[in-house]
Order: sequence, then C-alpha cells, then structure tokens
Amino acid sequence: MNYIITGSLGHVGRPLAAQLIKAGHSVTVVSSNPERKARIESMGAEPAIGTVEDVGFLTGIFKGADALFTMVPPNYTGSDWKEYIARIGRNYAEAITSSGVRHVVNLSSIGAHMHEKCGPVSGLHLVEHTLNAIHGVHVRHLRAGFFYTNFLNSIGMIRSQGVMGGNYGEKTLMVLVHPSDIADEAAKELQDTTALGRGFRYIASDEKTTDEIATILGKAIGKPELRWVDRSDKETYEGMVQAGMPDETARNYTEMGAAMRSGEMEEHYFSNRPVMAGWRRFEAFATEFAAAYGAS
Repeated sequence: MNYIITGSLGHVGRPLAAQLIKAGHSVTVVSSNPERKARIESMGAEPAIGTVEDVGFLTGIFKGADALFTMVPPNYTGSDWKEYIARIGRNYAEAITSSGVRHVVNLSSIGAHMHEKCGPVSGLHLVEHTLNAIHGVHVRHLRAGFFYTNFLNSIGMIRSQGVMGGNYGEKTLMVLVHPSDIADEAAKELQDTTALGRGFRYIASDEKTTDEIATILGKAIGKPELRWVDRSDKETYEGMVQAGMPDETARNYTEMGAAMRSGEMEEHYFSNRPVMAGWRRFEAFATEFAAAYGAS
C-alpha cells in the first residue's frame, strides 16, 4: 500500500512512518523543511519537500495514494491562527478531491466539537467539517488528548520559578495522550481497508489532574515539592507574551486553557469516553520528562 503522511517527522509522524515502513508499505513524508530530506530517506521513506499552503504541490503528492494521514502543522507567525488552520483544511480537501484519494485519517483534538472559544482547536473543528463535506471519501478524525510532550515546555518555568502552572485550573482533570499512542491508532486506521463513511474517535492514554501531573513529574526530577499553580487568563497571556510568544498565539492558547478550566473543552469526551489507548501511562512518560529536564 502507498501511504502519505503530512506533518513531517514530528512526535506523531515519525513513529507512524516507522510502523508503516516496518509493515512493508510505501511511505511518503511531506515536510516543509529541506533539512529533513536525508532523515526521511534514512528511515526508508520518500521525502516530499514543500508547503501545505500549495494546493498544486499537495495534489501531485496525493495522486496514487491508497490512504492519507493529515494534520495541520503549527504556524505561530500569522495574524489569524484559526483561519490559517481552516485554510490548510480547505487546501487538503481540494487536493484530496483533485487527486482521487479515498481514505483519510485526520489528526484532530479533544474539544473539536467547539466551533468557537477553544483557541486553535476551534480551527480544527472547521477542518473536520471541511473534510467531512468531501463526497465519496472515507474520513476518520482522531480527536487526541493533550500531548504528554507539551509538558516539556514547562521545564523553563520549573527551573526559573520552581512551579508548574497555567490557566487550566488547579485540580482540573486533563485528558492526556502519548504521541506514540496516536501513531499506533493512526497506523491501524490507515491500514483498515474496511473503513467506511465519516466519523471521529477519541484517543487518550491517561487522565490526571493538574496537581497529579506536577506531583508525578516533580518526583521524577527529584523535586517532590513541585506543585501546580493556577494562573488567571490575564497572567497566562501576559506570561506567554513576556516569554516571547506572538500575541495571536498567546491569545489562542489562553482561550483554549480557559475552555479546559470551564470543562467545556472536555465535556463531549467525557460523555463519549473511549477505552484508553493506555499502553503508555503518564507515570512512564515521567522518565522521558526527567531525561529532557536533565539535558536542559
């Protein structure tokens, strides 16, 4: 089978490509970074270097594919992040229609039921609707939880302030996922030739409160006193801007955090709770976190 993976060799794309290659499939990895070409080739995959903003490029790459894994790569430079996400979704839809691909697995997010007030995830809501509107294409959306690896961004705060924090809420129960669990499930979906129609499924590895997260990671790095400090939306936004994050990105992340704190972002998940992917519990990730912390 011939598979196309967008999103380069990120936390999901690399293990996904490796699984499909190991299974004997032909894999093309789309990346905007020419420096990734050699790394992609060393895995046994075919590199396709170009931008997802170029519909002609995407159409040419997608032609002949048996199935396609789509995700919207991050972009922190524009003035309207949600519109950027929605536009890439439209680009994918146009290229899928023109190329004749009939099987798509799309990386979405928990909270994608919210058409507004959920930061970048509200952009993914629009992507889901755009892909669902394509006639004659089987589309499965993987609504993933909060990536374990996102907590690597807390290392600077831990070192400088001795705490973890955000506007998610002090005891908020977070739905979490290891990117490799997403890759495992995406590989299954891509290779399932019986898939029909359109739909979504939630992908989660674990559920932990913010307090539990700080305790587990603190213990792993030798700081058992580490705690989670709840920040207001204003504090969160200003902290991100002071750290050098663009205003548009900071506003969207703050909005998403507020949706998590209110419970609205995870409401639909908890009413449609899946069986946990669960092979990689959060406690196991703490070892990865500790290694990154020690190397920082």
